Amino acid sequence: MQMGQGRGGFYSYESLENLVGCEIRNASRIIPEFQQLKVGDSIKLHPKMPGLPAAIIEPNHALVLHVKAETLTTKGTRFEIATEQKYFSTNWMWILEKVNEKTTRLISRWSVDYSPGLRNQLSYGPCFVEPIGFVMSRKMLLGIKQRAEAGRQAQARAIKKR
Repeated sequence: MQMGQGRGGFYSYESLENLVGCEIRNASRIIPEFQQLKVGDSIKLHPKMPGLPAAIIEPNHALVLHVKAETLTTKGTRFEIATEQKYFSTNWMWILEKVNEKTTRLISRWSVDYSPGLRNQLSYGPCFVEPIGFVMSRKMLLGIKQRAEAGRQAQARAIKKR
């Protein structure tokens, strides 16, 4: 719930994100004020880009971000006027699945569709965004795992002290 620029970060390679101006600070703990998210609220990836709106929120189970724009460019903090030849659609989701009493699996999926053309293939496709997205997503999942396991260990220690 607290993911995003200006929130809890993305638990990935903070220095690489900041190299391109994302101004990310990865949280090491749960931040209570960032636990409230409603459908329609946006999660920013970069301070100068429009955020990705939350389309589905099922507490303790699912968070799905989705944007569909009839353009590939932005003006300020909003998408430009629609054109039929230019479109961009993306989904980013996180699903928690209970495996057993002690284990939960986190699944993250990202998909993107965009208007055809060499420029878009180079910008959004397998040459640029996809390999970067894979590397950053893997690190994000490892970062979330590290924080979740550290929290669980701290909770177990606190119970033992009682």
